[in-house]
Amino acid sequence: MILSRKLSDALNEQINAEMWSANLYMSMYAHFLVLGLDGCAHWMRKQSEEETEHAYRMIDYSVQRGGQVNISPVNSVPTAWGSPLEIFEHIYKHETYISELIDKLVDVASAEKDKATQDFLWGFVREQVEEEATAKNIVEKLKSYGEHHIAILDHQLCKRS
Repeated sequence: MILSRKLSDALNEQINAEMWSANLYMSMYAHFLVLGLDGCAHWMRKQSEEETEHAYRMIDYSVQRGGQVNISPVNSVPTAWGSPLEIFEHIYKHETYISELIDKLVDVASAEKDKATQDFLWGFVREQVEEEATAKNIVEKLKSYGEHHIAILDHQLCKRS
């Protein structure tokens, strides 16, 4: 089955959202580097790489299914950031937004009766549950530790592989 035009367009929109997310985390990476929070920076770099990988997986899938891949310009991302707590709260909010986008993409695949694409996307649905939980956990740790203990969290985040 070849991807419908509607589903192909929806995948292209999600590819763009994944690339925007990668740039968002790259911006946060640079911010944390400037602050000397190398563990937070490391975590952001890994997050950026993961979002880029999502875009590549979606491109590969689209091509395999005969879809039209259109790489569109990526809007600019914020470059000014607040405290580590504010940043991780932003991340949590962003990950819930990405979850909503992926849920809508699954709905499009369902409406198009494309079971293979639904199956492909369910992996992203499951991953988003983990992404939201991780971001929420970091927010809770920052609130619990207090921002004056950021070094503890920074040390923990540098262990991400």
